[in-house]
Amino acid sequence: MVLSELPFSITPEACDPAKTDMEWMSFVPISNQSVAQLIDANLDRAREGLRVVEDWCRFGLQQKDLVVTLKDWRQQLGAHHLEIYKKARATHKDQGIGLNHPAQENRTSTEEIIAANCSRVQEALRVLEEFTRATDPDLAIIASKIRYGLYDLEITIIKSTASKRLRQKLHYCNLCLITEQKKELASTISEALKAGVKMIQFRCKNGSDLERLAQAKELASLCRSHDALFIINDRLDLALAADADGIHLGQDDIPTETARRILGSEKLIGRSTHCLKQLRQAETEGADYLGVGPIFPTKTKPERKPSGISYLKEALEATQLPLFAIGGINSSTLDEVVSAGARKIAVIGAIMNAPNPYETSQDLLRKLP
Repeated sequence: MVLSELPFSITPEACDPAKTDMEWMSFVPISNQSVAQLIDANLDRAREGLRVVEDWCRFGLQQKDLVVTLKDWRQQLGAHHLEIYKKARATHKDQGIGLNHPAQENRTSTEEIIAANCSRVQEALRVLEEFTRATDPDLAIIASKIRYGLYDLEITIIKSTASKRLRQKLHYCNLCLITEQKKELASTISEALKAGVKMIQFRCKNGSDLERLAQAKELASLCRSHDALFIINDRLDLALAADADGIHLGQDDIPTETARRILGSEKLIGRSTHCLKQLRQAETEGADYLGVGPIFPTKTKPERKPSGISYLKEALEATQLPLFAIGGINSSTLDEVVSAGARKIAVIGAIMNAPNPYETSQDLLRKLP
């Protein structure tokens, strides 16, 4: 395209005198105020959106690599935010000022805020690409590269945000209810959740896969409605199909690395341990939390010799990972477990077989620190 074919006139006096001759070789100054205003507005919009996302990565995720990338993108756009664009700014004439959309009022989660600002940046960059190809090709190229880079980075940020949210939930969860098959399963779980239980582990050894999946989806929905974690025992396929928050693995189950590759970095992975060697191995493999026990004899696995209070104390000293004491814990044995230093427990029969799951759950929660 020759200069005479541009959709607006060329005025050299509008050029920024700070630019060198080499820089002006790829820049054509514009006199069309509307186009200059448009470029200025979208540079502002892109830089502001990037700053929102950058600050979340800085203060929320605390991931330096993401902050460095986003800051670099902002600086690149800032370096191309020329005076000619800023001088064209006419905020008082902007017909879009003050116009809001109802969707803006409904962004309550961090994920929604991040997604909205990533979209804002991507849209602004697309506008910059379209309107600067002929006059400021360097800016057009930068806008294009950042836009495509943000497509991938957005997924990374959303996954990291989801991961942080789940791990925060795990941190504040002190009672995990592991299910066993019974007729009124959903009703029992619902009562426990109403009482304040914040973690459900679905353990089902009977029935067809279709029946298990239907139950898993029902329990997952119940957990979401109570803002509780939903974990699947053993079965990666069910965890994926039910969109569970994670999976709990035994010593004979697949390696943590394999589970992580299949589930993704944002999901939780727990591992049962019965001695310090297993605990250290699970920690090294990247488990998010650990089961420690059985502390006392248990009807669920009567063949397993209890690890006892001594292992619980050793485990608490050996790792900073969240630990759930498990095995034979109920209202009558809980005090001993708490005295040993446990702050998180996992139970099965204590709630699943209780005449009143709601009251039993509340009783256990009251006794926990």
